[in-house]
Amino acid sequence: METKSLFEMTEEELTKMGAAITVKEIKQQPKLWKETFDNYLNSRGKVADFLKAITDKHEKIRVIFTGAGTSAYVGDTVIPYIKGKVNEKIWDLMSIPTTDLVSNPYDYFKADIPTLLVSFARSGNSPESIGAVKLGKQIIEDFYQLTITCAPEGSLAQQAANDSKNLLLLMPENSNDKGFAMTGSYTCMVLTTLLVFDTRADEEKEQIVQSIVLMGNDVIKREKEIQQIVDLTFNRVIYLGSGSLAGMTREASLKLLELTAGKVATLFDSSMGFRHGPKSFVDENTLVFVFTSNHEYTRKYDIDILNELHNDRIAKYVCCLTAVETEDLEVNNFKLAEIGKRIPDAYLALPYVMFAQFVSIIASIKLGNNPDTPSPTGTVNRVVQGVTIHPYQ
Repeated sequence: METKSLFEMTEEELTKMGAAITVKEIKQQPKLWKETFDNYLNSRGKVADFLKAITDKHEKIRVIFTGAGTSAYVGDTVIPYIKGKVNEKIWDLMSIPTTDLVSNPYDYFKADIPTLLVSFARSGNSPESIGAVKLGKQIIEDFYQLTITCAPEGSLAQQAANDSKNLLLLMPENSNDKGFAMTGSYTCMVLTTLLVFDTRADEEKEQIVQSIVLMGNDVIKREKEIQQIVDLTFNRVIYLGSGSLAGMTREASLKLLELTAGKVATLFDSSMGFRHGPKSFVDENTLVFVFTSNHEYTRKYDIDILNELHNDRIAKYVCCLTAVETEDLEVNNFKLAEIGKRIPDAYLALPYVMFAQFVSIIASIKLGNNPDTPSPTGTVNRVVQGVTIHPYQ
């Protein structure tokens, strides 16, 4: 009997599996990306005025993209692309998790360096996110904030009210994921950040968004293909990529680890860095997914590691995720809509990560887990608990 697709199941069937919320939130992402673009168009004027006011006052500004967990990976995903778009003589960009900012503020917060803290948050209530803002205000003389969050009622959003040095950008309402895993919240925050800092014309940005929407819907239609991969016997999964896609592999890896409650061991790395030790992780029960770049030069390195893994004949399954035609490649191929060949890698990360989200939820159900509440012990929570923020002198 043919396995029923997740999207062919009734809400009652999905609810019994503990998967109804997460399935819905994965599926709705292409629609949310359209809303995100509309939100960007409505806010671009105030964003431009806000950033101009900072550059008019300071010759150089340190910009720290930050968040905890998945929110931290937003910065890791966007920064390789954005660094190539902004004037680096003015904007000094870095991606630092709030967990590092709070534990080691003296390494990143300097009193005499004007700083823009770009905070990413689903709920805006994580202790580290609130603590990082408090430390920034305490230490830095010229401290500015761009708060990108999904929850208007969250602490970060509330703190932005009536603060001229803090610009709040709210994500679409339905991006505030109710399930355990961050899915649409991550992709909407990535897209918003790219739209804000990308120097392309709005017409080009709109074309890119239209393309990733088509690609995201293509992933949804092919959920059964992903099901067939997950039906294989495995206990390890590796995600590889380059540049922005290397940053996204951290989120892909975390999603599988979270939704399977650690029953599947995961690893992420850059396509080139993988050889330097982490490749030891590969065994006969390993699935390897390489998110290949759309950049002709970078793509060569992704193809090299794919061919190498294929020739090693060790991994259970090696798969090339691609948005362009692949020549002379013998590994398994998951090719998205051809229109994707014109998409910069940072934007391509969105439909790519949807593929990884499907792997995660299907694997979770296969293992008997409940994706909406995957931690059976309750020791891992939707909003982190048990964190003590110590006073800093």
